[in-house]
Amino acid sequence: MIVVTGATGNVGRPLVELLAAAGERVTAVSRRPAAGLPAGVTHRQGDLADVEGLKGLFEGAEAVYLLVAGLGDELSPREIVAAAVAAGVRRIVFQSSQLVGTRTGSVSHELLRAFETAVRGSGLDWTVLRPGGFASNAFFWAEQVRSARTVAAPFADVALPVVDPVDIAAVAAEALRDPAHAGRTYVLTGPVAVSPREQVEALAGVVGGPVGFVTLSAGEARSRLVRFLPEEAVDGMLSVMGEPLAEERRVSPDVERVLGRAPSPFSAWAARNALAFT
Repeated sequence: MIVVTGATGNVGRPLVELLAAAGERVTAVSRRPAAGLPAGVTHRQGDLADVEGLKGLFEGAEAVYLLVAGLGDELSPREIVAAAVAAGVRRIVFQSSQLVGTRTGSVSHELLRAFETAVRGSGLDWTVLRPGGFASNAFFWAEQVRSARTVAAPFADVALPVVDPVDIAAVAAEALRDPAHAGRTYVLTGPVAVSPREQVEALAGVVGGPVGFVTLSAGEARSRLVRFLPEEAVDGMLSVMGEPLAEERRVSPDVERVLGRAPSPFSAWAARNALAFT
């Protein structure tokens, strides 16, 4: 049995679907009720902050996909991993971030570093996934596109190889099912760097009409983002978006190495999610 935490999110839901389609017995864990899960998938409500409750959620699992929502400030990495060990779990796949490796002084990623340390020191088979920026971050623009056919964003022409969450899920499914991936850390990106302006052009193609682009200053973008994100997270995000390091601009070979195919481009993500923008 495979336990998937964060099972209703952009990565968790397609991961559950992929595992179920492969014939795996899956327990999907989320903090809120879940609808539309594949037939045969067991859903359990649970929270990583409830360590005592995790022991029951992990019981009987061969493998666990561990995903931390938000900054996860209230979580204890050692206790969560220890709960998996105590339940007899043999394999953990942890969703981290590329920035754990590239921004080693980033305050907003300290918890992910602590999780990586706990997972690697658990004595279990482990795989760490370090995705770059998500293509699905473009959902932030959905209301602007629907209502005004315009997107306002900073750093219009700074390109990064954003990754499709379904590709993250596909790599995770392989790592959960195949022990050959034990002890590996995979950096996951898309196939080519794409700027915000180019992303908006792709969205215009799927909504069937022009979508304007308004360039925000870094300060303007910050004032919008801090309304619903912690300041340290916003500052880190804007730093990567505006002044990415060479490694953050680079396309990683790891998606193709694991899946035997190239990662999906942003345009494919946009086409699959056109309904959100129309």
